Amino acid sequence: MRFSFSEEQEEFRATVRRALEARSPTKEVRRLMATDAGFEREGWQKLNQELGLTALHIPEAYGGGGFGYSELGIVLEEMGRGLLCAPYFSTAALATTAILNAGTEEQKKALLPGLAEGSVTATLAFAEEGGSSDPASIELAASPSGATWRLDGTKSFVLDGHTADLVVVVARRPGSHGEDGLSLFTVDGNASGLVRRKLKTMDETRKLAHLTFKSVEARLLGSEGAGAAAFAKTMQQALICLANEMVGSAERLREDALEYVKMRMQFGRSIASFQTTKNKAADMLVDVELAKSAAYYAAAALDEGDEDIAALASLAKASAAEACVQTAVHAVQMHGGIGFTWDNDTHLWFKRAKSSEILFGDANEHREKMMQAWKI
Repeated sequence: MRFSFSEEQEEFRATVRRALEARSPTKEVRRLMATDAGFEREGWQKLNQELGLTALHIPEAYGGGGFGYSELGIVLEEMGRGLLCAPYFSTAALATTAILNAGTEEQKKALLPGLAEGSVTATLAFAEEGGSSDPASIELAASPSGATWRLDGTKSFVLDGHTADLVVVVARRPGSHGEDGLSLFTVDGNASGLVRRKLKTMDETRKLAHLTFKSVEARLLGSEGAGAAAFAKTMQQALICLANEMVGSAERLREDALEYVKMRMQFGRSIASFQTTKNKAADMLVDVELAKSAAYYAAAALDEGDEDIAALASLAKASAAEACVQTAVHAVQMHGGIGFTWDNDTHLWFKRAKSSEILFGDANEHREKMMQAWKI
């Protein structure tokens, strides 16, 4: 396993960063997050046509680039750094991986090319009212209806669920329990009986939705009753993707805070020279670098097919969540009074840090899962 990025990967990172710096300045982030959709189709499609980002980890046989999760992690890290307002995580990290994990060969050929070229946005709907990702908590019912299925129930906290063209849904046969009877289905975003409502959230840069299914027509993805394994694998991959995104946000917060304290003068000298500021800067650097190590290692392990991937995914998420939130706290404090204002951009990353901290489970939950996986 490589423990550093190759020259090609670093060049790729630089290309993505330049593109996102041009397309996602904070002025544009503020404009898009105030809209209901949270993004613009034209800009989204142009970004994918120029850089092919949604196609990155889709195999070439389905119109993708054929790269791995290390490269996908680079893109997500840069998107976390730039706070890009777009349905990238929901489409590439959730729906695409779910289809790759669960779909048949024919389904992959039918669904993935549209996702790869950016003409279709998608998401994965799994959490319900409590917000848990535990398969045992899933209650949405799937009943066979001729050649198709009918879904009844609700899903909540669905990333970009109010705008997605395609929704991958985790549901179960009525009467089944635990992981038994779980299957994955695909539903058109404008399907009859599907009611989509955008939720009011603290972090306006990442849109969430509540979906109500009333006898909605769905198509089985893969084999009936075999959804538990595919869903578990998808969530492990999503945790690693989210960890990489979070370390990008943490690094941006750290750099911005350091730049500010170097410029801010008090008592005739830069406040960066004060010991308490130095201590915070040192703590931020250590936290971010450790979280990066965990996130990078987990992505590389995913590409290598490491058997400890469940534990590594939880380790990466726990490390990144704590580092990102703590770095956000330090960044606000180092900005002083202005750090608490709407006009200062720090709050944008602070809110993303808090929302990502609990997305797919917080640090305490994933430490417990990590210890269970390693039988500690």
